[in-house]
Amino acid sequence: MLTQPDLPAMLHAQGKVRDIYEAGEHLLFVASDRISAFDHILASTIPDKGKVLTQLSLFWFDFLRGVVPNHVITASVEDYPKPLREFSEQLRGRSMLVRRAKMFPVECVARGYLSGSGWKEYQETGAVCGIKLPIGLRQSDRLPEPIFTPATKSTSGHDINIPFAEMVKVIGQSTAEKLRALTLRIYSLAVDHAQKRGIIIADTKFEFGLIDGNIALADEVLTPDSSRFWPAESYRPGGPQLSYDKQFVRDYLESIRWDKNPPAPALPDHIVQKTREKYIQAYRQLSGKELEL
Repeated sequence: MLTQPDLPAMLHAQGKVRDIYEAGEHLLFVASDRISAFDHILASTIPDKGKVLTQLSLFWFDFLRGVVPNHVITASVEDYPKPLREFSEQLRGRSMLVRRAKMFPVECVARGYLSGSGWKEYQETGAVCGIKLPIGLRQSDRLPEPIFTPATKSTSGHDINIPFAEMVKVIGQSTAEKLRALTLRIYSLAVDHAQKRGIIIADTKFEFGLIDGNIALADEVLTPDSSRFWPAESYRPGGPQLSYDKQFVRDYLESIRWDKNPPAPALPDHIVQKTREKYIQAYRQLSGKELEL
């Protein structure tokens, strides 16, 4: 279990789950076992969660290598800069050495089903991010076709849905259109793969940046933290779905009526264990491999 790495490197940035370190001309991404919900880091960790996030991202980076470049150099600790190799126990299976990218300040979200913030917005306006949808859709319904719903980060780290026109203002028409097309293409390929493995990818978000002037996929890809994964066998539109992602944790926090203000609560042992099982099962089904523990 890893809450906070202890490395001989300068911390470049820290997210709710990932710690990013300086590694010469490159960066080292380390995924901890921290878990966040409703924009707060919880008092509990989920054992091996960081390994699932890293190894599943690496699976997808490889799966998509013919579609879009990515920032990964290696995930083999033996190939890391020498000072980092001594910390292989902390790093193995949950880290990757990556190229630096100039990141676009926009989250690229693809939705194939009506859930989460999209469902809330649809109930209020009949649209999601300015995209009008058919009348009478139910929660978790499959959309007539996947939609692109970009988002930006506020200072609190909370994603804010924006219309495509707003994205154009931020990064320009041509780049926005390229990212929209790329997002929907990647999502379509991933959905087809996951469907064969018994998983519905209801929605997901990607982050892109520029490396040597070219668009590259970065950060995490199609993980239980960045996506909604539903078991295909239990899919029933008209309400919430069983999931392989952290919706399970959100549902628990809603059930105890946490007011979503700090301090964030700890999770009971059975919720921690069940969440760990869900993350590992998602990795196993999507990759066809066992998690490297």
